[in-house]
Amino acid sequence: MLPFSITDLQNRFGDAMYPASLVTTDESALWLHGSANGKRLALLAPSGPAWLDRFNGEAQLLGDGYVLKLCPADDANARTVRDVLPYLKPMPLGLVTSAGCGDRLGLATPGHVRAFQSVARESGAQPIAPIFAQQSIREMARTNRSPADVLRDATWGAFEAGWRESVGADADHLQTTGDIDACAAVGFSFYTIDPGVHVDSTADTASPAEVQAKVAMLRWNDLETTLAGLRARYEGRAFDVGDRPIVIDSEALWRAAAKYGHAIAHVSIMYRHLAAKDIPFELEVSVDETETPTTHAEHVFIASELKRLGVQWVSLAPRYVGRFEKGVDYIGDVKELEVDLAGHAAIARALGPYKLSLHSGSDKFSVYPLIVAATRGVVHLKTAGTSYLEALRAIAGVAPALFRAILSSAIDRYETDRASYHVSADRARVPRPADLADADLPGLLDQFDAREVLHVTFGSALAQFGVDIRATLIAHEAEYYAALEAHFIKHLELFALKA
Repeated sequence: MLPFSITDLQNRFGDAMYPASLVTTDESALWLHGSANGKRLALLAPSGPAWLDRFNGEAQLLGDGYVLKLCPADDANARTVRDVLPYLKPMPLGLVTSAGCGDRLGLATPGHVRAFQSVARESGAQPIAPIFAQQSIREMARTNRSPADVLRDATWGAFEAGWRESVGADADHLQTTGDIDACAAVGFSFYTIDPGVHVDSTADTASPAEVQAKVAMLRWNDLETTLAGLRARYEGRAFDVGDRPIVIDSEALWRAAAKYGHAIAHVSIMYRHLAAKDIPFELEVSVDETETPTTHAEHVFIASELKRLGVQWVSLAPRYVGRFEKGVDYIGDVKELEVDLAGHAAIARALGPYKLSLHSGSDKFSVYPLIVAATRGVVHLKTAGTSYLEALRAIAGVAPALFRAILSSAIDRYETDRASYHVSADRARVPRPADLADADLPGLLDQFDAREVLHVTFGSALAQFGVDIRATLIAHEAEYYAALEAHFIKHLELFALKA
């Protein structure tokens, strides 16, 4: 029996203990412990148990034959704590409503956890499964992080805030088998395949002759079919997806094959590479970062061909109508989107079931009720840059000089850094730092152009100011966590279906 009560531990270690992290068993205790040298894992146990030796750290004897071991919050100890506390080990989440929380700084997870916990406590709220470790390979390169870094930071953040339920880990926007290998090696559980570079959006407007030429060049061996086979399966056929028939006429078939044929072949190759690893995983297919919308007929074609090739997936992100830009609300006709979502959701039910995934999902508050209603909660939300923007909001409040420097740099860098994003902000409409009082700086995070300019320049900001950004947030973590919690509650409440 553990001879120390929780009150004893808190009295002994005071503010150094993160109380939400405390886990006790009959004879031992684990918690996250703050210090001047950073956060560490504290282990309190009788001297001698083998599991204590699995952690790297410094041990000291306490009374009653107990040992206190303080361990760095590094990769090796993160792997071990995931073994000791299995709910921290990423696993497939299935068809439950889920949400991913990108964290470009490696500091946001406690705020994310608090938001999930707060929404879960609401009366009638249905559970939302979290993915705290989520970052694309592109963002890892820009933030100088590795897959191991992403998983480590999410593990310690979830432990700090007292998360006790299942979690996933999203290796986002993977484009090569090497990307898969790097993420599988450290234990990711959710793999988002991005075949966007293989999608030919020009097929939407190409002439019939050009479309025929594109189809002739498809990777037929990888697709394991022929043009005659495609025509026999689809041409003129009506697909019943519950509340509507979707007819694929000859022109729609040729354009769908030209547009998505190479992408389907690529997803199949990536899936087989991943499946050969014989690890627990679930797959998402993402064709959202493309120029033109995915029609309902194209969605049927993609899903049907992937099924024929033996690919299994848990969620799919089509390119919806309208614009889903980074860090701002939906741009487009909401009624048109509602119709579009209803069709995609019907297809996902009929040909799956699988979740519809909403990428660039941060701050799309006008869209959330529509996609929840259309999918009946079989949906995945993916957010990323909004956590970085909330970090900047916190910095604007506690370190205005640093925020002004970040904003000035962002305005200068925007035209270069926007190249890989679909954004429409005009930096000329961003207020200049010199024109704003300190009290006005946090509100800048609510202005459309400023949000996008700050969002897409995060890589440049971290390269120039990363040390100061992290130091400021660590010194004011309470303010940062509170900002994140409030912001993510606004997201998650709209996905927590009421009983």
